[in-house]
Amino acid sequence: MATDTVVVEHAKVENGCCKKGPGYATPLDAMSGPRETLIYVTCIYTGTGKEKPDYLATIDVDPSSPTYTKVIHRLPMPYVGDELHHSGWNSCSSCHGDPSAARRYLVLPSLVSGRIYAIDTQKDPRAPTLHKVVEPNDIVQKTGLAYPHTAHCLASGDIMVSCLGDKDGKAEGNGFLLLDSDFNVKGRWEKPGHSPLFGYDFWYQPRHKTMISSSWGAPSAFTTGFNLQHVSDGLYGRHLHVYSWPEGELKQTLDLGNTGLIPLEIRFLHDPDKDSGYVGCALTSNMVRFFKKPDGSWGHEVSISVKPVKVQNWILPEMPGLITDFLISLDDRFLYLANWLHGDIRQYNIEDPANPKLTGQIWVGGVFRKGSTVSAEAEDGTTYQADVPEVQGRQLRGGPQMIQLSLDGKRLYATNSLFSAWDRQFYPELVEKGGHMLQVDVDTEKGGLAINPNFFVDFGSEPEGPSLAHEMRYPGGDCTSDIWI
Repeated sequence: MATDTVVVEHAKVENGCCKKGPGYATPLDAMSGPRETLIYVTCIYTGTGKEKPDYLATIDVDPSSPTYTKVIHRLPMPYVGDELHHSGWNSCSSCHGDPSAARRYLVLPSLVSGRIYAIDTQKDPRAPTLHKVVEPNDIVQKTGLAYPHTAHCLASGDIMVSCLGDKDGKAEGNGFLLLDSDFNVKGRWEKPGHSPLFGYDFWYQPRHKTMISSSWGAPSAFTTGFNLQHVSDGLYGRHLHVYSWPEGELKQTLDLGNTGLIPLEIRFLHDPDKDSGYVGCALTSNMVRFFKKPDGSWGHEVSISVKPVKVQNWILPEMPGLITDFLISLDDRFLYLANWLHGDIRQYNIEDPANPKLTGQIWVGGVFRKGSTVSAEAEDGTTYQADVPEVQGRQLRGGPQMIQLSLDGKRLYATNSLFSAWDRQFYPELVEKGGHMLQVDVDTEKGGLAINPNFFVDFGSEPEGPSLAHEMRYPGGDCTSDIWI
């Protein structure tokens, strides 16, 4: 018995938990997992004017390592013009009870080309290799889907990918692609006739037999940059789509109205018993909370509002915050959001999910930063600009876009590229000088955020020229890719 105990304790040390399958038994178990030492980052040349393939960068984030904050490996894709965007895993904590499953392959959908890459991270986590390419023609022929975006692993071993339109860029053709564990195209997930109006992100909560998806816009519109007229023309979404899980039947469509324009990232609370979550609505810059009602249907309400700022010398008289990413800590205590245009990252206490309280805010970029041609206007008519600190003597570019939190909730990483066509439009210096990655220290006791002065990854000095940095993933999983059942 004593020997068995030693073996179990050793397994805990090696893997951060007793290993049954990938990930952790519960979100709280994940919080006591090992500290991250590597981060994979999708890096983009598509849309920047450089005829180079996009690549997956491996970053050393171990403070005790001699290569701390350095890009230690680059895996270029075999094609040019992909626009790598979001990423997911072939297996996650939803497969924790399956000892045959392994978090081995990082799934990289290409938003523009329609390809999906499977990257082997198990052979050498510091130097991932290309395992398989799912070709767009195969996806289109079997499903009619194109513009793949979000990938989530399923407990069945399949991989589900939201697709934002058909090959012609029409939103009407969007839906959900299913790949099997060998990355073969199985078909669509949703039942025929149950496709959403628009596609983007999705999250499922099996104990409530529900999946909810969000709405960006028609690829024919967003791939050309942002045009406000396209919103009036009905080419962008404002709905959440509620599905039965795992059957794929569209049960309810929630119209978020004018307070919920362009709902992007969507997350349930991590506790699988909870029947509530949030979606970040970019254009109106509201966090909308959704929840199950007593009759079993789903409702919604605005829980956080980022007020637009009056500005001078910009394309519009008022500037939205443009909430482009948010996440929830694994203990469901804090919510973090990024305002890509305003330039701030915020921390909210959501222990009362219906009444979030602002507990931290930090400026790491933005359009009306000091030195910009754009100024913000206060209520009394005076103008001001945000004071954005330098990190290691370098000026911060663009605004905070994708964010990722350490398992223990104490370190928040941020990159600054949204999508190349939008980067070029709103932050042209980002395309010219490249993206970067920051790390923010988080106070999880009283609340609060502070830039780590020792951390800066500059994608402006890459060997093939400045690149744009977007999604981040740890080899062991994280709070935006793992779902518990």
